[in-house]
Amino acid sequence: MRYLVAGCLALAVLGGSAQAATSILFVGNSFTAGAESSAINYRADEVHDLGPRGDDGLTIGGIPALFKTFTKQADLDFDVTLETEGGVGLDYHYRQKLPLLDRAWDVVVLQSYSTLDARRPGDPGLLVEYAKKFDTAFHARNPDVKIYLNATWSCADLTYPNRTPWHGQGIEQMALDIAKGYDEARKASRGITDVVPVGKAWNRAFATGFAGSNPYDGIAENQVDLWASDNHHASEFGSYLEALVVFGKITGRDPLSLGPKETAAGDFGFTPEQTTALQQIAHDELAAE
Repeated sequence: MRYLVAGCLALAVLGGSAQAATSILFVGNSFTAGAESSAINYRADEVHDLGPRGDDGLTIGGIPALFKTFTKQADLDFDVTLETEGGVGLDYHYRQKLPLLDRAWDVVVLQSYSTLDARRPGDPGLLVEYAKKFDTAFHARNPDVKIYLNATWSCADLTYPNRTPWHGQGIEQMALDIAKGYDEARKASRGITDVVPVGKAWNRAFATGFAGSNPYDGIAENQVDLWASDNHHASEFGSYLEALVVFGKITGRDPLSLGPKETAAGDFGFTPEQTTALQQIAHDELAAE
């Protein structure tokens, strides 16, 4: 019932109709792009990339394309656009890309630097400042725009090795600090709708034992690795979980409604059991919110 009500409310506030697709913009970096896994090129032809890369004009699919795939299976009509740049935060996008992004969107998903601030890991100051600036800019274009902040995950390479920002703390702590920073940004902005709890969903995957929590010690055969080989970016499993949480938060639809034979999971080669487990984790985290 909770997801049924949420879904109806989401469609109402998004102005869902049979006549016009809901426009959604994703702004982020390599975490949004699905870098270091096959998610980066996933169904790139079904989304609009505002920044084709290189002389060959390659475009990115990433989390936006996974989101698009989910919405199609849910019979929702979204027109999906993305702008990503590796290794940057919202401050870069605002200073360098605002003319490209400054349109009347129905929904916007913003994801900033992985540690909040490259020079001061864990400091939300830049995020708070530029989330407010984007909030003002997008609401000037469309007073009814819904803006979400995508709070990302703990990075193993920033937690386990010596002399890294979260060394000596549990793997969950970085995600909790990131989530706290995004929540501060939401509270400081008048018009931001909500925070997408991706990092907390990863923590839940560790807590349930579905995902291994320390790739430096090796991942057990009965567990999946949410990180890519660099122990920083997301693997296909991590990207899929990210996209599920984004999908559930924005549409109000239960991720479990996609089912064990969900298209993208099949494309990635997940088993039905793995697919259902990931959907359950996303469901549980969103329900906890």
